[in-house]
Amino acid sequence: MDGKRPLSFYILATVFALFILFLYGPTITIGILSFQGEGGGLTFPMRGVSLHWFAELFQQQAVGDIWGSFSRSLILGLMVMVTTVVVSIMGGLAFRKKFAGSGLLFYLVIASLVIPSILVSLGVGLIFSQSGLSVHWATSGYGSQLTWTLPFGLLIMFAVFNRFDKSYEEAARDLGASPWQTFRFVVLPIIAPSLIGVALFGFTLSYDEFARTLLTAGSYNTLPLEIYGMTTNVTTPVIFALGTLTTAFSFIVIGVALVAFLILGRRRTQQGSDAGKGMV
Repeated sequence: MDGKRPLSFYILATVFALFILFLYGPTITIGILSFQGEGGGLTFPMRGVSLHWFAELFQQQAVGDIWGSFSRSLILGLMVMVTTVVVSIMGGLAFRKKFAGSGLLFYLVIASLVIPSILVSLGVGLIFSQSGLSVHWATSGYGSQLTWTLPFGLLIMFAVFNRFDKSYEEAARDLGASPWQTFRFVVLPIIAPSLIGVALFGFTLSYDEFARTLLTAGSYNTLPLEIYGMTTNVTTPVIFALGTLTTAFSFIVIGVALVAFLILGRRRTQQGSDAGKGMV
């Protein structure tokens, strides 16, 4: 072998590089423009370099409610995350055995993924308003976002339990463990990494959801709605600074999830080595 790479390698590498550029190019551009000087605008060339527009975010804004919308998105994301994790576990456990109507129920759950998001938002908003209920981000907005996050969480848990080795549970029962003890000390630690993934899915999908929140948030905007509103009346790089900070926050959330994965992996390795020493 002469070590020479075929032409197809370079073609595919170029396509992949273009894909990465297309994927992250807009985010990088916004990040660069957010460091404009005080006299900077919304386009290149940049007029100086400073942190002026980041400081502006913490001043009283003439338009919008940036930090109020951020807190609402954060609270809503946590609500959706917890609900998605709990319901996904319950659904995954329920579908381990066939029951009457399980196939129909499965397709009904998945169907919400292919329904246009704006129609879901419109439908949920109409149901709440016609029922005399308040259209609010914590009620109707919460419900409409669950139609987006729950199918993803359930699909992940279906895949996890489909390849779950039941012999672990049988061994726990043979040793006298109750159903709750089997779940708490055997099943839950094994599926914990997948639950972190479901939680990350639930939070991030909720945090940046626009269409399903558009007609269900009521009088108070979430952060995606607030940013969309700002694009029509904000003509300074402060909106780019906001985009850079929200992107950084998203990466922090992903980083926390990765750290949790690493901690769980080390614990498993340590428990396995301890068990091996015990057998010796």
